[in-house]
Amino acid sequence: MKISNNWLKDYIKTELKPERIGEFLTDIGLEVEGIEKFESVKGSLEGIVVGKVLTCEKHPNADKLKKTTVEVGNGKVLNIVCGAPNVEAGQTVPVAVVGTKIYDKTGSFFEIKEAKIRGEVSQGMICAEDELGLSEDHGGIMVLDPEKYEVGKNFADYFELTNDEVFEIGLTPNRTDAMSHYGVARDLYAFLSTNQLKSTFEKVSSVVLNNEGTHDFQLEVEDAELCPRYIGAVIEDVKVADSPAWLKDRLKAIGLSPINNVVDITNYILHGYGQPLHAFDADKISGKKVKVGVNDAGTKFTTLD
Repeated sequence: MKISNNWLKDYIKTELKPERIGEFLTDIGLEVEGIEKFESVKGSLEGIVVGKVLTCEKHPNADKLKKTTVEVGNGKVLNIVCGAPNVEAGQTVPVAVVGTKIYDKTGSFFEIKEAKIRGEVSQGMICAEDELGLSEDHGGIMVLDPEKYEVGKNFADYFELTNDEVFEIGLTPNRTDAMSHYGVARDLYAFLSTNQLKSTFEKVSSVVLNNEGTHDFQLEVEDAELCPRYIGAVIEDVKVADSPAWLKDRLKAIGLSPINNVVDITNYILHGYGQPLHAFDADKISGKKVKVGVNDAGTKFTTLD
């Protein structure tokens, strides 16, 4: 089970280092098998600066390459050979200077070095979004708004990047109470309090749902012994959209792939509080009824994937 240190801090406030927290978790029976570093953008955009393309002309020895000069602040101008079809003079762009590490999806990287490309010196790289780990877009270099981005500034200054430590916990079957960030935080707080180590615990506030509405959906549990409790709520006027960056980063840190705001919220509650959830599209439920029961062997059904 993966537990995010940043997420854990939503529930328990402590000044302890991740390594020390890992030791205490192991002491209370939540064995930490390892601690991994997580970066929302691999490399945290280190070495990427905002630049301005001063000149752009055809490469003398290659049809698909261009020679550019790029200002990167303090009057420093770099010669950069660029293969992007959309590069033009006057653009504000992200530039990887010599020494910068560019990571791919696997975590492997190559280091930007001064080199000759088809006989012309290149002292950096003008970057596309996918090369920076910001998206999958490789339609050309990333062109920035000159009103928002200042030449010479660190590109990372314009982003709220997430850096985290993730605990890999070997949870035993008898510790279902700790199968969430809240459960782990609760146990850790009890240990710290007992040992007079400074910390505070954020308790979950109770919420009252208003079950009065215009809908007429029903829940039917066929076997109360097999399923003693099943709760549903209708939420209206929901717009399915992309999740905010902070939510995506929380899920990615523990190895999940963000889907959309609705699915991501259900996963957030599951891993945050240990409460499984599933979201249905009300318009697609035939008969306006959710039935909970056991199907016969051989029953065919459509899976989520």
